Amino acid sequence: MKSTSLVAFAPAMSDQTTNEALTDVRTVHDRLAEIQLVDCRELYEWEAGRIDGAVYLPLNSIMAGAGSDLDPDRPIAVICRSGNRSELATMMLQARGFEAYNVEGGMEAWAAEGLPFSAGDGSPGRVA
Repeated sequence: MKSTSLVAFAPAMSDQTTNEALTDVRTVHDRLAEIQLVDCRELYEWEAGRIDGAVYLPLNSIMAGAGSDLDPDRPIAVICRSGNRSELATMMLQARGFEAYNVEGGMEAWAAEGLPFSAGDGSPGRVA
């Protein structure tokens, strides 16, 4: 009987694998300079508290086709209050060819982690 030796190789971590961590609020925070963060909440929620550098693009606008001004060469993390609307927005952006990820737990998780965000007037933000 011939013995077979199996050799396992660990694949190099691809950009895709690295970017899959963009579902985590802490990773999104740490990578804000290199990604696009799309906030798909309603205007009153955005005004109550937003992440510096986020792009405001409400879900209804994304559903209607908005987002063509996003950079197709940079990954996108999509956030809402809890992660439900952003999941739908993520799927829409992925269908248009973007590398998009849903931020799990949304702004509620962001706030729970103590990550920075502020209201539209510069005062401390709140999750609405």
